[in-house]
Amino acid sequence: MAGSETLRITGRVLVGPEEVRDGLWVVDGKITFERPTGARATDAHTVSGWVLPGLVDAHCHVGLDAHGAVDRDTAERQIRTDRDAGALLIRDAGSPADTRWVDEREDLPRLVRAGRHLARTKRYIRNFALEIEPDELAANVTEQARRADGWVKIVGDWIDRDTGDLSACWPREAVRAAIAAAHAAGARVTAHCFAEDSLTDLVEAGIDCVEHASGLTDETIPLFAERGVAIVPTLINIATFDGIAAAAQEKFPAYSAHMRALHARRYDTVRSAYEAGIAIYVGTDAGGSLAHGLVADEVVELVRAGLPPVAALSATTWAARAWLGFAGLAEGAPADFVVYAEDPRVDVRVLAAPLLVVMRGRVVVRNGP
Repeated sequence: MAGSETLRITGRVLVGPEEVRDGLWVVDGKITFERPTGARATDAHTVSGWVLPGLVDAHCHVGLDAHGAVDRDTAERQIRTDRDAGALLIRDAGSPADTRWVDEREDLPRLVRAGRHLARTKRYIRNFALEIEPDELAANVTEQARRADGWVKIVGDWIDRDTGDLSACWPREAVRAAIAAAHAAGARVTAHCFAEDSLTDLVEAGIDCVEHASGLTDETIPLFAERGVAIVPTLINIATFDGIAAAAQEKFPAYSAHMRALHARRYDTVRSAYEAGIAIYVGTDAGGSLAHGLVADEVVELVRAGLPPVAALSATTWAARAWLGFAGLAEGAPADFVVYAEDPRVDVRVLAAPLLVVMRGRVVVRNGP
């Protein structure tokens, strides 16, 4: 690949949760475990460390801030911040901005887009979503599937100001028709869900993933496990629930109490989901009110919730890449990886300090020799 250098990484290459290899090479932008010949080997830049596949942020918003769509320069700063933290594969879980220009940039992470959020009228954050009514949901899901990269995002619940608490946004039949339409268009469906009462309808309608999933209970956890529905907990977002609750206390006391309860049990919820066999993936929810570049913080949160360190790493590396359909550290795969000074399986906090970030065979971040 033009512009890429030959690299030699010595040390331990974490190919999978249980597979470790001694070193790798980068030649023409690709990974190889075979020593190249001639000058490529002798002139290669050598770095030693622990290697992981490029990290995955499976819930991120590039081109969005707390007020809505941002300009291209701001969006580029956002995604570069994610890249510099080691997140080289991003599932963009809803954005009103056109970010197709990112695909032309070999120095920026790969984006897997879910199109624009689909929300019930006046039941989501202003300027984020296409706001529609239930009879419009299926047609809009089909349209977003056409615009996206194999995913569609709906807002499953939000505060209902008439009742003063979180509640489901869509009737059961509208959800069923919408998910069927997305699947017919070749897209998977995910949904924003904080609370409990939208989950059963979504899962029984065939949804593929739920974002946040803070409302999981002893009744719905087995249903998720049985149907193979993944979750992206975004624990660093759920950490903000206490502040949200405080701001809403006077006007919406029931909602405030509900958000506090979801926050208080967040670690128990995620741990129970993991123990039940539900697939869990790392997502930061960056781009609304949260900063970009926090993928390492979310992995730490999963460990605090009770996931073993290797499982938390897999949620942002091996398993996450396979879930989104991208290669990891395999012979001939694109050279997207991160190098660390210490073994991240021993202490996942190592993820916050990458020595080297390699994107498509190019060193895009170098914090070591």
